[in-house]
Amino acid sequence: MKLLRRKEGPSLDSRLAALLEAAELAEGRLPADVVSHARAVAKRAGVRRSLSVDHTVAALAGATGSGKSSLFNVLAGDELAAVGVTRPTTSTAQAALWDGAGAGPLLDWLEIPQRHSPAAVGPDFSGLILLDLPDHDSIRLAHRLEVDRLVELVDLLVWVLDPQKYADAAVHERYLRPLAGHRDVMVVVLNQIDRLPPDAVDRCLRDLRRLLDDDGLAGVPILGVSARTGAGLAELRALLAERVAERRSWSARLSADVSAAADHLADQSATPLPDAGAVAGLGKPLTDALSEAAGVPLVVAAVRKGHRHRAVVATGWPVTKWVRRFRPDPLRRLRIGTSTTSPEREIVGRTSLPVASAVQKAQVETAIRDVGEAAAGDLAGVWAAAVRHAARSRAVELADAVDRAVATTSLGAIKRPRWWRVVGMLQWLVFAVMVAGGLWLGVLFGMDYLRLPQPPLPTLGVVPWPTVLLGGGALAGVLIALLSRLAAWAGGHRRARRVARDLRSAIAQVGAEYVLEPVKGELARHTRFTEAITRARA
Repeated sequence: MKLLRRKEGPSLDSRLAALLEAAELAEGRLPADVVSHARAVAKRAGVRRSLSVDHTVAALAGATGSGKSSLFNVLAGDELAAVGVTRPTTSTAQAALWDGAGAGPLLDWLEIPQRHSPAAVGPDFSGLILLDLPDHDSIRLAHRLEVDRLVELVDLLVWVLDPQKYADAAVHERYLRPLAGHRDVMVVVLNQIDRLPPDAVDRCLRDLRRLLDDDGLAGVPILGVSARTGAGLAELRALLAERVAERRSWSARLSADVSAAADHLADQSATPLPDAGAVAGLGKPLTDALSEAAGVPLVVAAVRKGHRHRAVVATGWPVTKWVRRFRPDPLRRLRIGTSTTSPEREIVGRTSLPVASAVQKAQVETAIRDVGEAAAGDLAGVWAAAVRHAARSRAVELADAVDRAVATTSLGAIKRPRWWRVVGMLQWLVFAVMVAGGLWLGVLFGMDYLRLPQPPLPTLGVVPWPTVLLGGGALAGVLIALLSRLAAWAGGHRRARRVARDLRSAIAQVGAEYVLEPVKGELARHTRFTEAITRARA
């Protein structure tokens, strides 16, 4: 009979590395026992690979009275194991070695103290290490624990069943069904067929085949043998010799272990993966909530008003604009912009924006929770909790980060347009003209008061030039101030819209950094975990 072969895929080394990677990524996200089991499988596989790969460890496992010790003696060609009928006689596993040179470290790892070199019988068993295990249904706990330990370690499992108990639920539910993924390294022997009528043997074998198929063990070889009469032993020896000669049982066993551990990890992580687009779509509601809580509407209004305020100070009529200086700048009242004492020095610390109300805080918390829920999707409970925690992991820092973003982004709102300087200089120029006209008129008034001769007085039409300079300067200054106010009103609205857009963008970046990025990082971890599981299961 030929060994069922896996299709070509990644090497065992790469699959072991993928299993370890998956276990590391699942740390703290999946149940600790599942993760530790995967680590233990990888560690065990690494140890087995470092030991003799020229030897195949096959174990005879069975229930009390199944005749496995008798079968062990027959295969070994010597009375190595004590034989009992109704009570367990094998207390510790013992080994029969064919060409056992170099197998010492492997047997030490297996913790097999009793080792025998049997007489050469039948086909070439060179490289075979045959173990006789204690009874898996022994009344002694130590025996059952020893069986469980070695079942996890050996390369080839030979289950010895008997006609009376081959359908026993204990062996099927505890061992055969859980080891369905190990069918490539499993053989089932129906022993003691000499106790059955010839027609009953076929019926038992067909029924056993049905049970094994139900256990997920389709294709596992089934042999009917009799240790007493020798029936079927030739086929069993030939099968063991073939498995030993192929030198693949150890790698097939490790491959099955890796697949089982990867399947166990995968079972704990639900699918399908969360929709990254759905998570990204929650950035807008989060930005809306953060903007409202950060007082962005208040800042935008202050930018609009502050722009007009500074425009009046910069471009107003010098005669009256000094009154505007007594009014506070709306942005500086919010501690946004520069200090009043040093225009180049930025204000340090939080702004003076009002603290978010309870409703606004609740809206932010709801938006963060929605991000976590959408990102968690159908993930397993612990992993979903990790995603939700990632969404909230930096929530404590969020308020200060948003406040800093508002303050720094709003710095552009205090930049003065160049035309303010030009208009300011023009205002002083017309103010100087007005003053010159006033002084000229003052000189003329004084000369007239002193009865001094009047110098020739130039006129513009019928209006004297001093009067033109005084009145025209005043009128021009007021007109320029009014036009500047109109331009400042339009500019304030434009700047407010630009600042609103920039603030929203800055707050969106804060939301992405403090909420969305941790979530995306956790989802990326889950994606890497899934990819590692896929490689480990290949």
